[in-house]
Amino acid sequence: MNLSLSKYTTEVLLLFTAIIWGFAFVAQKAGMQDIGPLAFTGIRFLLGAITLIPVIFLTKKQYDIKVNNGSIWVAGLISGIVLTLAAVLQQYGIVYTTAGNAGFITSMYVILVPIIGIFLKHRVTVQTWVGAVLAIVGFYLLSESEDLMLVMGDLLVFISALFWALQVILAGIYSLKFNVIKLAAIQFGLTGIICIILSLFFESYDWNNIRSAMIPILYGGIMSVAVGFTLQLVAQRKANPTHSAIILSTEGLFAVVGGWLILDEYLTTLQSIGGIIILVGVAVSQLRKRSG
Repeated sequence: MNLSLSKYTTEVLLLFTAIIWGFAFVAQKAGMQDIGPLAFTGIRFLLGAITLIPVIFLTKKQYDIKVNNGSIWVAGLISGIVLTLAAVLQQYGIVYTTAGNAGFITSMYVILVPIIGIFLKHRVTVQTWVGAVLAIVGFYLLSESEDLMLVMGDLLVFISALFWALQVILAGIYSLKFNVIKLAAIQFGLTGIICIILSLFFESYDWNNIRSAMIPILYGGIMSVAVGFTLQLVAQRKANPTHSAIILSTEGLFAVVGGWLILDEYLTTLQSIGGIIILVGVAVSQLRKRSG
C-alpha cells in the first residue's frame, strides 16, 4: 500500500481528519441519548480496533519494526490504560457539556503536551507558556456559566485533555519502537474491553437502544477511531509538525458546526470568544523563533 503523499495532500488529509474528529463529538453526544458513556466508548473503540486489523496487513512493510514480540503488549497495556482514562473522562464530560465546548477544550492537549514534557526534562518555549495562558483565559470564558452541570462537564473534558496529552507523549515514545498501527489496535481493543466490562456492572443494557445508537457508534468507531487515526498517521509522516498541530486543533470549530447543524446547540458570544482564544493559544504555542 503506497502511502507516499505530497505536502499539500497531507495537509488536506489533516484537515479532513479534523473534520472527522470535530463531528465525532456530535456522534458521542447523540449516541448517549440511547446508551451509557461506558457502553458507547467500549463498543466504539472495540469496533475501531477491529477495523484497523486489515490496515495492519496493508501497511506492514512500512510500519513494522523488529522488536521483542512481548514488549509491544506491555506498551499497549500502558498506553491503553491512559487512553481509557482519556476517553471515559471525555465521554462523561460530554454528557453535561456541549459538543462545541468539548471540541475546543480537547484541542488544548496540543499545549499540554510540551508542558507535561517538563517532567521528562523537555524544554518549554516562551511561546508555549504564552499559548497556555491564552488557552486558560479561553477555557475560563468558554466555561463561564451559572449551570454547574455544564461547568462540571467542561472540567471533566479538561482533565481528559491531560490524559490525551499524556497519550500523545507515549505515542511519540513508542512510535520509535513499534508498529504504530498494530500498537493502536492493541490499545483501542484494550480500551474497548475495559469499558464494556465496566458497563456491565454500572450501566443497564438494552439491545434495542444499542441498535438505536448504531449510527453514532459506527461513526465514532470506524470514522473517528480507525479512519481518523490512520489519516493522521499517514499525513503526519510528511506534514510540518507545526502545521499538523494547528490544523488538527480546528476540530473544535467543526464540533461547533456539527453541534449547531445536528444537535441544535449554540455558543454564546462569550463562549465563542473563549473558543477562538483557545485556538489562538494553540497556534501561538506552535510558533518557533526563526534562527538568524
